[in-house]
Amino acid sequence: MKLARAIHFDESDTRVFASPARTGEWCISGGFEFSNWTEGDLTGKARQAFANGWLGLETFGRVTFVAVTNAEPAELQALTDLLAEHFVTYYGAPSIEAARPVAAEELAQMVELCEDHAPNTLLTVARELTDAGVRESYRVIEASDAGLEQFAIHGSLDDPHDHHH
Repeated sequence: MKLARAIHFDESDTRVFASPARTGEWCISGGFEFSNWTEGDLTGKARQAFANGWLGLETFGRVTFVAVTNAEPAELQALTDLLAEHFVTYYGAPSIEAARPVAAEELAQMVELCEDHAPNTLLTVARELTDAGVRESYRVIEASDAGLEQFAIHGSLDDPHDHHH
């Protein structure tokens, strides 16, 4: 099966996110963090995390790009526990046992998102607030070495509004 790891091409994530994920840590979308947000919450670095951030499962920081990678069942198990602990610590889940099914569901969604893509495919996420709540969409950047190189040199995240669907 496949999951995705945080990847950085430059230092921009350390500037745009209040708490950036570490290169190489496993990530999920982490949209649950924003389920009760309103326009008033979308300011500064929080806005960037909301708009384009994947959630790292070790630091619980955010990252703009993740790369699809093969994952072992044992890793998935460990990540499920980490996320369940996070739900207990930060979201008031009564116990790790109670939180584990929710954590497993979050990870299952990420596995599903990654499974159709070749290893090293890059994924980005874009969120917007709608009347119905948070809407998430994903963009796939095919892995070709030339593309990555070009991207690393010329990629620009200066304009957060330049993501039209």
